[in-house]
Amino acid sequence: MEWYQSGTSISVIGYATGYEQSRKSAEKFIALIDKYENFDTLTNTMLNEFVEKILVHERARKGSQDTTQEVEIYFNFVGRYIPPALQPVPLTPEEQEELRKKEERKDRLHQNYLRRKANGKQKEWEERYNAKRKAKMEAAKAAIRAEDMEKGIFTTVSQLPRQEPRKATVSASAAV
Repeated sequence: MEWYQSGTSISVIGYATGYEQSRKSAEKFIALIDKYENFDTLTNTMLNEFVEKILVHERARKGSQDTTQEVEIYFNFVGRYIPPALQPVPLTPEEQEELRKKEERKDRLHQNYLRRKANGKQKEWEERYNAKRKAKMEAAKAAIRAEDMEKGIFTTVSQLPRQEPRKATVSASAAV
């Protein structure tokens, strides 16, 4: 019985200490906000005073263009803050079903990509795609170059008139 009472008193003291500490942290944060009450630009110093740490998590689905990545921002004296706009909202059953179908499709496409990557088909496709893209780029460059040659803006060295090298003459005033 005595042990239970002492355990309870320790938890009450811990709770009171935690409350007091969080109150002081809140006061410090409010003082920091008051310090930067009117500002037009956010400086590195201000960020360092407000932000304790930023955690960037690994992407949920690697190799996918359409994926989410969690970023956690911990503020000094406050801890992790999630803005109300980013809070999870309850979905209707129709929205949940639509989201489930979308995720299933993403997973299926990702598994197909991983299979293609494992058997080498993805690399073959990338090489064909890059060759087509390079050929298209070279054709566009050649068209621009031909247009510039017609206008007299661009010429190749082989098209310049051939001239023999000449010795430069140096005037007496320039030699001094």
